[in-house]
Amino acid sequence: MTHDPRLTPARPDLAASHLKGRVEAARFVDGVPRVVITSQAPLRRRREPDAPLDTEALFGETATVYEADDEGWSWAQLADGYVGYLPSAALTAPGAAPTHRVAALRTFVFPAASIKIPPVTTLSLGARVAVVRDEGAFAVLATGGFVFSAHLAPLDMVESDHVTVAEKFVGTPYLWGGKTSLGLDCSGLVQVALSACGIAAPRDSDMQERALGTALPDPADLASWRRGDLVFWKGHVAIVRDAATLLHANAHHMMVAIEPTAAAVARIAATGSPVTSVRRLAGLAATD
Repeated sequence: MTHDPRLTPARPDLAASHLKGRVEAARFVDGVPRVVITSQAPLRRRREPDAPLDTEALFGETATVYEADDEGWSWAQLADGYVGYLPSAALTAPGAAPTHRVAALRTFVFPAASIKIPPVTTLSLGARVAVVRDEGAFAVLATGGFVFSAHLAPLDMVESDHVTVAEKFVGTPYLWGGKTSLGLDCSGLVQVALSACGIAAPRDSDMQERALGTALPDPADLASWRRGDLVFWKGHVAIVRDAATLLHANAHHMMVAIEPTAAAVARIAATGSPVTSVRRLAGLAATD
């Protein structure tokens, strides 16, 4: 049986207990639950600080750790299934359950209920926090710190239009493996935008193409595309914004950009990559 290494917590020397009998490994262990306590934690394919960035875990996201070594790395699986190495210092044992998510593009965490003192960190859209009480215009976090309450939304209050969420990131630099307001890639943009709408999406574009929505009969028929559709190429994904434009994080502009649909399709096709599918998500975004 072939297992996707991106999603399978298995190495020749170590694997998750639930994979016993399905993969070969020298030993099998139960995972330990952990939660991210830094603004974002890089997940890398190797335990090296300059190894390629595969994805990022946001503040409040959970991870299952199967190994924590003496060099400061934890081999873990994120809630979206991705497996890799996280800095151990970015993780801690779970505390109070999250109650809210960051709904603004980014927000500051202050050490007190005042905007005049230097913030201690920044949280990006999608980060999860546990609010214990309100103090004036601020929400007090269980982990310590004060966040402007208007920048938060209860976890059960989801967005209705992933396109509007994605549009908040326009101009954000392109970053391979990123998924924050400081930098993100094409599939990271889709994952974060859908998460804000209460939709759990896989991390990479090939996974998203297999798992999300329903394929349109003719992906070459641009006239049939509508707001919210996901357009896939090999290794790339974009979001249809309206009848004339789409939105995507891309290495051509090196940022999240709004681009004329026909021009984008022609430009990418000229590199040898035609559209592979267009997928429609039921109940999300509006029809033009």
